Parts: sequence; C-alpha cells; structure tokens
Amino acid sequence: MSKDEFGKLASEESIEKAKKALMENGFTVFVTENGAEAKEKILSLIPQGALVMDMSSETLNSLGLSQEIQESGKYVSVKKKLNEMDNATHAMQKLEMGAAPEWTLGSVHAVTEDGKVLIASNTGSQLPAYAYSSPHVIWVVGTQKIVEDFDDGMERLYEYVLPLESVRVQKAYGMPNSFISKLLVINREITPDRLTIVFVKEKLGF
Repeated sequence: MSKDEFGKLASEESIEKAKKALMENGFTVFVTENGAEAKEKILSLIPQGALVMDMSSETLNSLGLSQEIQESGKYVSVKKKLNEMDNATHAMQKLEMGAAPEWTLGSVHAVTEDGKVLIASNTGSQLPAYAYSSPHVIWVVGTQKIVEDFDDGMERLYEYVLPLESVRVQKAYGMPNSFISKLLVINREITPDRLTIVFVKEKLGF
C-alpha cells in the first residue's frame, strides 16, 4: 500500500470486517460517527471517581480526552499523580502505578480486518497495561488505522506512523527521530470485557 492509502478512512465493509473479527477475538467494539460521539461514548464507560491513566496519544489530545481525565475533577488521574512524585524517592512506585492502572485510555497504530491489534512504542511504558495488567483498557481509533492484514499493519507502522512520530518528537522534545523499539501484537483477549475499541469515522492521530 502507498503512504497516502494508510491515511485514508476505511470503507464501511472494512470497518464491519474488523469489528466482527475483533469481537470474535474477545474485544468489545463500538463504531462512532465522529469525535464528539466517540468522546461521549468513552466517558460513559468510565465510572466517575475511577483511577484512570491516559496514555500519551495524539488521538486522545485531539478529542480533549486527556484534558477531561486530568482536569475535570471527575476522575483520579494517574498521570497527574505520577507527575507529582519524585523520581529519586518513588521510582519503583511510579513504575507500578503506571503499569497497572484501574482504567487505561489510549490508542493503537493498526487494526487488521481479521481482528489483530498492533501497538508500537519507543519506551514500552504503555505496553504492560495494554497487554495484561490493566483490568479495563479503552482504545479510541480513527478508522484510517484499519488495514487488511498483519503485513499491511507492519508496513503502516514503519512507512507511515514512524516518520510522522519522528517529526512530532523533533518538534516536542528536540529528539532527532523516534524508534519502534518495542512492538505489541494482540491476537485475542481471554478476559471478557477487558479490551474495548471505539472506532471513529474521522482521521484522528496517525
């Protein structure tokens, strides 16, 4: 596939294929028409007062979800707690809190039509919660991230996502580029209702 195709929203047929396969593989899936509807759906799933970790995500930022979690006062923000803790005296505690929050909110980099989810990371900080340790994980996903199969998913990560992420970290942190240091592939989920995907028929994140 070309780089331009990786940025195009998926067809209705592709969305339905992915939804059906994901549900067969143990995911809970919702499809929303736009960002506002997606935000409303996600916030309806998280109980007020819950301990919530919003992972670093351009998608969350674009919907105002990170701001809602951290500043609304309706939730206990894990990220705010982590930022208030001193690395020198609470390093291990910070690792434990970040690895196993009650609720985790984030996004992914590719979803295949046969129900696989791919998440790339430089540090790997979000992966423990995604893979196992968080009892409730919600991913909000623009449908441009749906691809036909695993090979297309890998191509999307390296040829489309990585260059855009490198530009982002250059601007945000002055780093020369980013890396796919660690890669999580989820083929299925065995714990009922643990992993939820909220698809959005808008181009969100990359």
